[in-house]
Amino acid sequence: MYFHAGQDFVLNTRDVLGVFDLDTAGASRRTEEFFHTAEAEGAVVDLCAPGTLPKSFILTDFPDETLYLSQLSPAALKKRAEKAEW
Repeated sequence: MYFHAGQDFVLNTRDVLGVFDLDTAGASRRTEEFFHTAEAEGAVVDLCAPGTLPKSFILTDFPDETLYLSQLSPAALKKRAEKAEW
């Protein structure tokens, strides 16, 4: 099933490895290193509206490991993913 992740972009639920809160996960040194590596590899996709800060990030494994920044909260993304499975 598919769910809306922000900015008219949909993701397949089977490709999602995890949804993370930037306030908590973003504070980790390892997460920061992961972000820098992903950016260097061109694997970061910003789904936020212009001028909006991201609240969460979604890690997927299709077609390659990709990190999506979303302006939606992890709780909102979870509800959308659960709704998509009905």
